[in-house]
Amino acid sequence: MSHSSDDASAAPSGAGLPEPALAAQALSQLLRPLARLMIDHGVQLPAMLELLKGALVDEAQAAYALDHKGSSDTRIALLTGVHRKDVRRLREAPHSIQAPSPMIPLAASVVARWISDPRFLNADQSPRLLARTPGRGTAGEPDFTALVAEISRDVGARSVLDELVRLGVVERRDDGMVALRVSGFVPQDGLGESFYFLTANLADHLSTSVHNLKPGQTEPSMLEQSAFAQDLSADQARQLHDLARRLWAKTLQQFLQTAAVAEQRSAASGDQSHRVRFGVYFYDTQQENAAPPPVATAAASRAAGKVKK
Repeated sequence: MSHSSDDASAAPSGAGLPEPALAAQALSQLLRPLARLMIDHGVQLPAMLELLKGALVDEAQAAYALDHKGSSDTRIALLTGVHRKDVRRLREAPHSIQAPSPMIPLAASVVARWISDPRFLNADQSPRLLARTPGRGTAGEPDFTALVAEISRDVGARSVLDELVRLGVVERRDDGMVALRVSGFVPQDGLGESFYFLTANLADHLSTSVHNLKPGQTEPSMLEQSAFAQDLSADQARQLHDLARRLWAKTLQQFLQTAAVAEQRSAASGDQSHRVRFGVYFYDTQQENAAPPPVATAAASRAAGKVKK
């Protein structure tokens, strides 16, 4: 079974009015995982309300300003329901959003190149072992230092390697080689890095759905699809999870190879104004109102044995 918020076969109609009741119903479901995130990490309601007010003001100011006029405090208050005094306070307050460490996207780019560029792959398309430096490897063979230098010359390969080792993404071997432990940039111990990717991935995913549902949308819908299955045993769910990981690893490699060519062509054309994100997720949870799995008892086993006879 599949689900989609986009229809690639249909041209955008440009019709549609705001649906506050439907939007509120959807938000009630979207807020539940956010509530779990808040509770798990100690973010309480007053802080969340302040964040929500700030997001409403920022978005109203950035995306709904009048041509050549911007937006007044009164207009933003009418659009968002945020009190005008709060609008003024939030617009005047300095933004203190902490930028992510430049090491995170750099390290992710290094791993992406490693798993997609044929020079760094074995014949079976698995990532090659790389010598840490040219002096530790065979002449003419790719090495980790050269890989990092292709991504950036502003940060040393040693620093990038130390960060990837800290996150559990690569393994530094005693023979001077470096091995990739995972099929993508998946930090194991870096909570800050995981929050960075949670923000980037979920924000873009949700923005896709919001784009497709915007009233009066005249632009083409963006890809936003998923498949689901239900009435599964725990073992079958685990097997599907394993399959999803294998499918993603193959798709990721193909996408990154094509994206690398696209980046080169865009640089040559002088038009580098867009960015894209293509992702995947898998979710497994206890089904609501699911019948408990049968419990094998001694009596049941004897009865089954009698039936077999």
